[in-house]
This record gives sequence, C-alpha cells and structure tokens, in this order.
Amino acid sequence: MITYLIIDDEHIAHDIIKGYCDLLPNMKLKKQCYNALEAMEYLHEHSVDLIFLDLNMPKLKGFDFLKTLANSPKVIVTTAYQEYALEGYELNISDYLLKPFSFERFLKAINKTVNVSAQVTATVVEKQDETHQSIFLKSQNKYVQVFTNTILYVEASGNYTKISTDSETITIREKLSDVIALLPTNDFLQVHKSFAVATKRIHSIEGNRIHIADHTIPIGKLYKANVNGLLK
Repeated sequence: MITYLIIDDEHIAHDIIKGYCDLLPNMKLKKQCYNALEAMEYLHEHSVDLIFLDLNMPKLKGFDFLKTLANSPKVIVTTAYQEYALEGYELNISDYLLKPFSFERFLKAINKTVNVSAQVTATVVEKQDETHQSIFLKSQNKYVQVFTNTILYVEASGNYTKISTDSETITIREKLSDVIALLPTNDFLQVHKSFAVATKRIHSIEGNRIHIADHTIPIGKLYKANVNGLLK
C-alpha cells in the first residue's frame, strides 16, 4: 500500500489527483492539505510514502517547503509552471507533472516513483519484501496491477509487448524498452532484441536458450555477454 498526501491550494486539483488515485487499488490517501504549513504540521507527527506537491501556494512555496524537510518522502510535483522543472530535479523529485495532465501521464509518474522507491529501499534493507513492488499496465480498456515478482519474461510482439506472469499473459500497446524501464533494474535482463527475462525465475541456461517454467527464451548474439554475466 502506498500512502500519499496532496498539497495544493486548489480544490479542483485535489479532486483530480484523488480521482486518479482512486482508480489504483494500491493507493491510500492520508490527508489533503491546502497549504504547505498545514502539511508541515501533519508530517511532524505522521509519515507518508508519497507527496503530490503544487508549487505556487500562499505563505510557503512548494520548493521552499521541500527544503524544510529533513527526510522527504517521494515527491511528484503537480504544477502549471514548466520553468521550475530543473530546480525540482535538483531537489530529487520523482516526476514533474504539468497541469492539466492525463491519467496516462499520471500513471507513468506513479510507476516511475514506485519503482524508484523500491530500489532505494533495497539499498537500505538487505531482505526486501518483493510483493510490494508493482506496476500498472493498460490492457485494452482497463489498468491491471502486476506484481513484478510474478513476471517470468516480457516479449516484443509487433507494436505490442506481452508480459508473461505466473498466472496470465498481458498484452499492452507499449514498446519493449518502455516496459523494461518500468521494471526493477537488478531483477530483469534483456537477453534478445525481443525478450527480457526475470533473472530469479531462470531454471536453466542451455546453449543459446533460457528455460523459465515451461517456456524457452532465445538468447540473441548481441546479448550473450549479458547472460554470461549471470554465470560469473
């Protein structure tokens, strides 16, 4: 479960962000704040995983608020002002959404932020509960939550990508490279121009073939070095 806080002085912005989050089963709203001072008071006693932060607010601006936090949660900026993007990334924000933003763009920011959060946690916690890592994939007219530890491999198929899991195969209209970018870097490896595999799910490697469950994945010549790195 990802807990979040909305900080924005516009009620309509709260409605949009909360409405988008309500479509995602893993998001839990903790508080809606209409200025940064209210948020500071709340964070003094509570913690959250993610903040949706507006920049142009009365009393205390968004980035000035961020600078007051000793241990900031992940932050997705939601603003109408493009010119502050560089400063935002210097403050290590996860993503920068320009209003008005679509649900698809919002979802990409969530996927990016959740994965970054998981990777940072992994550097601190030696044994991480991988079931908490998930991504949302648009398949036909719905969004499917997929836990990354259930993925066996991903396969390019024309203009689509197939994600094969323990229980199903999900087909989405995305490039293979874009799907790989959503996955935890240390757990997935591209082994062919059309395939990437979950390294922990490999059963065996035989010649130029990888065996995962009942599936056989080819190893491309240009990616042989990647696979050889697993054997050292």
